[in-house]
Amino acid sequence: MSQHGTGNARTSSEPTPPVPSGTGSGAQRTRAARVIREVTSPETTGTPHPALLPGLGVEQTRTTFGVDRVVFSVAAVLTAAVIAWGVVDPGSLSRVANAGYTVVTEDFGWFFGVLAIAVFAFMLWLGFGRHRGVTLGQDDEKPEFSTVSWVAMLFSAGMGIGLLFYGPLEPMTFFLDLPPAFEDVAAGSDEARHAALSQTLFHWGPVAWAFYALVGGAVAYATYRKGRSPLMSALLEPIFGRRTEGPLGKVVDVFAIVVTLFGTAVTLGIGALQIGRGVELVGGVGPVGNGLVLGIIAVLTVAFIFSAVSGLKRGIRALSNINMVLAGLIGVFVLVVGPTVLLLNLIPGVLMTFLGDLPALMAQSPATSDDAQGFMSAWTTYYWAWWVSWTPFVGLFIAKISRGRTLREFVTTVMVMPSLVCLVWFTVVGGTATWLEQQGAGLSSAESGEDMLFLMLDQLPLSTVMSVLAMLSIVIFFVTSADSASIVMASMSERGNPAPRRATIIAWGLALSAIAAVLLVGGGQTALSGLQNLMMVAALPFTAVVVLIMVAWAKDLARDPLTLRRRYAREALDQGVRAGIEEHGDDFVLGVVATKPDEGAGAWLDTDDPALTEWYQPEDAADEAGPAEPGAAEAAPDPGPGPAPEPATADR
Repeated sequence: MSQHGTGNARTSSEPTPPVPSGTGSGAQRTRAARVIREVTSPETTGTPHPALLPGLGVEQTRTTFGVDRVVFSVAAVLTAAVIAWGVVDPGSLSRVANAGYTVVTEDFGWFFGVLAIAVFAFMLWLGFGRHRGVTLGQDDEKPEFSTVSWVAMLFSAGMGIGLLFYGPLEPMTFFLDLPPAFEDVAAGSDEARHAALSQTLFHWGPVAWAFYALVGGAVAYATYRKGRSPLMSALLEPIFGRRTEGPLGKVVDVFAIVVTLFGTAVTLGIGALQIGRGVELVGGVGPVGNGLVLGIIAVLTVAFIFSAVSGLKRGIRALSNINMVLAGLIGVFVLVVGPTVLLLNLIPGVLMTFLGDLPALMAQSPATSDDAQGFMSAWTTYYWAWWVSWTPFVGLFIAKISRGRTLREFVTTVMVMPSLVCLVWFTVVGGTATWLEQQGAGLSSAESGEDMLFLMLDQLPLSTVMSVLAMLSIVIFFVTSADSASIVMASMSERGNPAPRRATIIAWGLALSAIAAVLLVGGGQTALSGLQNLMMVAALPFTAVVVLIMVAWAKDLARDPLTLRRRYAREALDQGVRAGIEEHGDDFVLGVVATKPDEGAGAWLDTDDPALTEWYQPEDAADEAGPAEPGAAEAAPDPGPGPAPEPATADR
């Protein structure tokens, strides 16, 4: 028999005497259940059975945090090199970024497309397959946040600068120049509006959120169920073991910081350009040049760094929530004063169009038509790379707020709820923009993408007031997203420290703003394009990490205690029912008795395999085992006064 004492138990088919009736039977069952829990509890057994481990949160381990000098130094040097390159020779940097963009989109565009489909399918398998009941935490752990609060915070991750910038721009672009999947549709028609919104939702909907759900769920599982640090490298431990704590893991964490840096810089660049353009259009001051953009970045940098190090996270959270309301008011205003009936009809219509078009949208590739390569490079491949670059940032945010959720409710909510927000937003804003274009408003004549939102609002009542509110919303999104990105990069620089040092936060905050400022100023008229190209180049290596995360998480789940228990149940029931029918016909019930070694329900499992139990090392057990080995992570010093940070918001 296994040393764990339960590995070869099987279900008996022998007749079982009836349980006595009366008030005593309930008490007997209660006492029996308590005895079973005490005997099988990992805290009371010398060697816990792998199928009975309850899960382990990182706070229950001896994990300590401190600056990882290698990760911080390498990431900082790479960032400084790019900044210096942009200052000394911006033209050269732009040419290299453009060349890298061409390689990524033309030679690896197919890979991004396959990856998007694979991640989407993988998350559906996790959420609705055999692992759907696994908890992102310990077995009986309850969610930290109520469902309403959880969903509200997911909204804060889904609404951001990108939606204000692309809200009218992307549907308008597809409305007038149809994507390859809709090349037979007449441009500018009502059918083209449905097609344009369907393509937009493909880029911003459940496929995009599958990327975030993958990394967010993997981080939550590893951190709150397997007791690992919240690092990208820690997610690969099921594949590479302790090697993730060496050079391999440091390379992964450096890549995670770099892609977060450039992915967030794109968002901040979009925000700065749109704020500057709003000042020009609303204020009527005419072109003001790079000076205004630099001034905007400088002022907002001071604001978000102050918020990140001040400890006033509740105030920032309140500001973020206010901004959600502000963005919602803009959307409601456009719905009410715009073509209301048309928009209300569009929302369910676009949803059903998207569901019907989803296979065709996924099948789009450069081989679809002669113009498909340009479309895929400029839009779909770009979006998949952007979402990949944001996965560490948004994933860590989602992981922090999703503890205690089962995989089924996690996947369903994370992939569906924000997608519905995107559906409503793009349908209202984009639908109004395309309707105005049909009415002759001439929005398509906008000089740049930054103009589109303000030109649309200018066609509606209270245009000045709403344009000012839109700029205010972009400012708040800029501050909250940069604040949170700085904290996330600082956390990854300190071995996953949930409360990183102020100096580290400031360093990454300054680097983030410097990247955005240097590339925007050095890029001239193609500033935003330069930022986007550099982001795509940085995202390409990280796609390998995304693939490995899927493999590692699937391997981890195959050895999860709940998975093992369910396999035991299937084996025991199969053996018991077969034996019962053979020996007793219809007259038998199931019970549990011991069997000979390797003949019971657990004969398929090697319970002595250390991979099944070595991860379960709670702090009290580690104390009994003696002091940590040399080379363990350094303890982080007191970060200073102020409460520990709440989950950071992640605005795209």
